[in-house]
Amino acid sequence: MKRFLLCILYISLALYFHSDLYGQVTRIRGTVIDSHTKEPLPFVNISLMGTTVGTITDLNGEYFIETRVDADTLVVSFMGYKPQKKVIKKFRFQEVNFELEPDIYYLEEVVIVPGENPAHPILRNIIANKHLHNPERFDSYFYETYNKIEVGVDNVDERLKRHRLLRDFQFVFDYVDTSAITGKVFLPVFISESTSDYYYRRLPRFELEIIKATSTSGVENVSLSELSGHIYQQINIYENFLYVFEPGFVSPISDYGLFYYNYHLLDSAFVDDKWCYHISFVPRRRQDRTFSGDFWVNDTTYAIKNIRMRLSVEVNFNFINDFVAEFEYQQLGDSSWFLKQERMFFDFNLEQRFTGFFVNKTTLYYNIVVNQETPDDILRMRNKIVVDDEALKRDREFWDNNRPVPLTNQEADIYKMVDSIQEVPIYRIYEKLVSMFVMDHYELGPIELGPYFRTFSFNEIEGNRIRLSGRTSNNFSTNLMISAYCAYGEKDRRFKYGGGVLYLFDNNPRFGIFANGKYDIEQLGQSPVALTDDNIFKSLLRRSPNYQLTMVKDFTVGAEKEWFKGFSNVLTFTHRRIEPNEYVPFIKDENSQEFDMAELKTTEINLRLRFTKDEKILRGEFERFSLGTTKPVLNVNITAGLRDIFDSQYDYAKFRFNVEQRVPVSPLGFFRYVVDGGWIIGSVPYPLLHLHPGNETYIFDRHAFNMMNYYEFASDKYISVYLAHHFQGLFFNRIPLIRRLQLREVVSVKGLIGSLDDSHRQVMNYPEGLHGLSKPYFEVSAGIENIFKLFRVDAVWRLSYLDHENVDNFGVRMTMQFTF
Repeated sequence: MKRFLLCILYISLALYFHSDLYGQVTRIRGTVIDSHTKEPLPFVNISLMGTTVGTITDLNGEYFIETRVDADTLVVSFMGYKPQKKVIKKFRFQEVNFELEPDIYYLEEVVIVPGENPAHPILRNIIANKHLHNPERFDSYFYETYNKIEVGVDNVDERLKRHRLLRDFQFVFDYVDTSAITGKVFLPVFISESTSDYYYRRLPRFELEIIKATSTSGVENVSLSELSGHIYQQINIYENFLYVFEPGFVSPISDYGLFYYNYHLLDSAFVDDKWCYHISFVPRRRQDRTFSGDFWVNDTTYAIKNIRMRLSVEVNFNFINDFVAEFEYQQLGDSSWFLKQERMFFDFNLEQRFTGFFVNKTTLYYNIVVNQETPDDILRMRNKIVVDDEALKRDREFWDNNRPVPLTNQEADIYKMVDSIQEVPIYRIYEKLVSMFVMDHYELGPIELGPYFRTFSFNEIEGNRIRLSGRTSNNFSTNLMISAYCAYGEKDRRFKYGGGVLYLFDNNPRFGIFANGKYDIEQLGQSPVALTDDNIFKSLLRRSPNYQLTMVKDFTVGAEKEWFKGFSNVLTFTHRRIEPNEYVPFIKDENSQEFDMAELKTTEINLRLRFTKDEKILRGEFERFSLGTTKPVLNVNITAGLRDIFDSQYDYAKFRFNVEQRVPVSPLGFFRYVVDGGWIIGSVPYPLLHLHPGNETYIFDRHAFNMMNYYEFASDKYISVYLAHHFQGLFFNRIPLIRRLQLREVVSVKGLIGSLDDSHRQVMNYPEGLHGLSKPYFEVSAGIENIFKLFRVDAVWRLSYLDHENVDNFGVRMTMQFTF
């Protein structure tokens, strides 16, 4: 995984050279203009003579063609202009521009009367027949698929080529080429291929992809193999709204298409023995999440034969400068249509002037079978994606026999180039630096030092804090990881320490055991996603001094089992000791000034359950990263306090649940909710109550109450709800000048109700400022996100309990987020 990241991040520093001939693919781009006015001509027909390969120009008169077809003449035709032909050079990149001469002739007087756009009745028929052509109409289907993903670095110049960091990598410039889509010189640095069997059943819904073979240049990672399969990159144009990294893109054949697009009937002709209409589409408003392009549609079934669509230039979308998708459909029998081939192109870039990278994805569909019963052994598989045990071991002969379309010379050379890069001695140094940037650790053989952002921090209890930490690396073991740290506070003059051991019997599905312990300060009652107390960014962004940190000693052993993708359990046994201090006292009598106990001791057994569906996961050897899901994510925690076990002082039971989901509400953006609730049985001291998560930093946290202080509210029964709507620029996109900033609107409300039995106060008196909830607590916010594409700023108002001491009724919070 790190090698793939290295190739992208490191080679992105500097690349530009000269394009050489690589056989098998002809790439052409250019513009078509009026020879007299020099104005660009949109919707001009361009094709390779003697073939069915062709395209039309866009609103700027630009076009591109990429094809393996053996042809040497480009033909251009447009009503009102004389046709032109130009000879091209086969199997290389070239720019071919045309200046068309008007074909002037005189007509007798013509009377034009108002009428309907001839494209509109065709579009209505397409919409009326969508249910007959949407692949999800079938009760079941099966197909085999070949998926190829190519990644390359682009948008580079000669100056960067001479950069000293690339001194030892000059050989990579032998592999450069030029994109017909963008016209940028690029260097391919990564290629992945996979072949799969795909099963679908409509009711009850079932999807399964079995990846039979996968080959990835420079990387052998099962998780990455899953992501390179077909199931994670599906776009169904028959849906009203499409998912391109984020939901909300309006399909050109959406039921609401006439509200978002202008359509033009360009032509009609035979395409593969089917008479078809040729229709172009352009956005009505360029800031909407729409496309421009064209499609051919059959005149009798109104099924799409092929379509090409390109992301609107001014759409409010981050980091993707360009997106092009092409879909070709085939007829099965007399009436059923199904995908035959799809191609997608993404051009990623932080800013236009920076080096970026592109992704080219090609998928072929074959051996399609519809409405046949899915085998029982397939239906018993619970994971949505299964990688065959032999998938990573397929040899060259297998690929030569099973690859539907041979690799180009350039694509085949990517494997050789990546191997050559990894053999350069200085590559290992660069790999470690990239790994440190991405994974927060620096590798030194069998160990990794870090995370670096926790090395120095400061707070009111410890003053300046220094921490040294590390863990074993994959070079030590891919099943066993040992971690440890020690820290020292300059003000309290106390050493802190901690460590852990994790052993994985299996990584997919995950099954392992672990043990960890610590003696360190901790902020009780903060959200589970808040920055740790020794994070330097939390030290810098506190909005008030924090004296409520507590010294905690705990030891935990546990086991984790992933039963199938999306459902896992964690069982833990924990002994914990919490020390009081002058700011967090443990006193039974409110008139007493002395601590009634030296420390609070508990022993717990806890069962955590997590369930979701369709979640995308990127797995390393030990760590996992969720890439999200549109389905609800449910977490359930059941805890039992065990009295007299290791001197534990209390017995109790805790139940807690949390459910969170991001819901697309296209075209109005998306809606997010978080519902959290809990119940405690038994009388416990206040540190064991549910201390509602406050937030005393300037960082916005949707899992916390951003205007609530630490130790302000506690409950033994409660439920909280967070609701937020992200409008994705729905209003800002319609305001002149403002829309150029690509800002987005977000509003939220968070509420809490709870109760607190007075029996808990008999166990331990509450510290000053801690309250139960006599009425609901509310706060609301309105914010702007996508500031410089990375930042979100919210104005937050507290609406209840305004009479409490040391609280603010209004505040500004910010956060950094990566969104498309």
